[in-house]
Amino acid sequence: MTTLRERLRKVVASQAEIEADEERVEAEHFVGCTPVGTVKDRTRATVSGVVRSMTWRPREGVPALEAELYDGSGTLDLVWLGRREIAGIAPGRRLRIEGMVCEVDGRRTVFNPAYELRPRPGE
Repeated sequence: MTTLRERLRKVVASQAEIEADEERVEAEHFVGCTPVGTVKDRTRATVSGVVRSMTWRPREGVPALEAELYDGSGTLDLVWLGRREIAGIAPGRRLRIEGMVCEVDGRRTVFNPAYELRPRPGE
């Protein structure tokens, strides 16, 4: 049962807050997934979230596909070296990824993560 405070917060919440809450709930449904906001540097992690953006950016002459994964608690940069595209991965797509987290330019990053495509809402 929701309290009056929870219902009132939902009424006055911004669209970004509502989307963040929805992503947190989605990510919690997957056993073994860690919230992005709690992932530590230099640890192996499994996280679930939605791709917010993608760019193709060469790194030292090597093609690299970069994506930003968001789960409502934070963001994680994903980088696939040697790739220009990956079928099925696009902004709005939900993913479950696993890999070693490192910090690059102050941002948590996973290079060449193993990934699992998840259905989009309503699929």
